[in-house]
Amino acid sequence: MERMQNVVLFEESARSFFGLLARINPDQWDEPGLGAWTVRSLAGHTLRAITTVGEYLAVEPPSVASCADAEAYLLGITAGAGVNDAIAQRGIASGELLAAIPLEQLTQELNRTLAQIAAQPVARVLAVHGGRSILLSEYLRTRSFELIVHSMDIARATGIEQVLPMRSVEDAAALAARVAVRQGDGKAILNALTGRIPLPESFSVV
Repeated sequence: MERMQNVVLFEESARSFFGLLARINPDQWDEPGLGAWTVRSLAGHTLRAITTVGEYLAVEPPSVASCADAEAYLLGITAGAGVNDAIAQRGIASGELLAAIPLEQLTQELNRTLAQIAAQPVARVLAVHGGRSILLSEYLRTRSFELIVHSMDIARATGIEQVLPMRSVEDAAALAARVAVRQGDGKAILNALTGRIPLPESFSVV
């Protein structure tokens, strides 16, 4: 049941993202998106939350998962100039690819990925970037998280009003909160959510 729920959240988040892409005006694609990214690069980076699932499913699965869950996966993401530069470049490259692919084709690719997922055993493990491994079901939670957070970024950058799938927002918010707790910021999160003390301006769980 949990695997099916995570698949549904992933699909809802992906289709909501595609709906947002369809509403971006042609003259907005090269406007500032997030950090060094334009809207196009940001959208390209977000698209990778979908395409990497199919890429990883095509690789021979490891026997065990090194990441216990989505929270552990996000906690294990390492930052740094080299890592951030590589992520930025992949986003730019994916954005250029996005410009050449009709949205209908992207939707077809999502449908193929969903069919791949449905054909996997319940305990399917993925070998993912950075030499780590994780259950497919938990990896999908991280992809939904990426899709929701970056859809919000794109909507903010373009001024588009978007109604996000509530279940996916709920899971993304809960995932972020649990990551914060695990990294020792549980009290800070509780204080902020209950109106006691605001979070520091630079606070982030990713």
